Amino acid sequence: MAAAHEGNFEGLLEVLDPDVVLRADGGEVSELSRLVRGAEAVASSATMWSRVGLDMRRAVINGTPGFVSLRDGQPFSVGAVTISGGRIVEMDILADPERVAKLDLTVLEG
Repeated sequence: MAAAHEGNFEGLLEVLDPDVVLRADGGEVSELSRLVRGAEAVASSATMWSRVGLDMRRAVINGTPGFVSLRDGQPFSVGAVTISGGRIVEMDILADPERVAKLDLTVLEG
């Protein structure tokens, strides 16, 4: 999360599997929906989002560990990662404002 928040491209490459898959669902906000494959492409996407000024925090989402990105203190997106062999192999992000608003979401401090 720190590498993504800071836009640290090299740091992201260290934690991403070379064949990582990122799936983002923006719902009716179609420009937020995407499928990205490969560490360099996923890291590039993450560094682009680091410029938007989102505050990323660990969270519990519907009882499952994950992360939330906040914009102006409000949930913007939620996500989860799958780790194998010490690297992130999958990232799933939900950025559909209507569905994010309906989640049972607990933002964790720190």
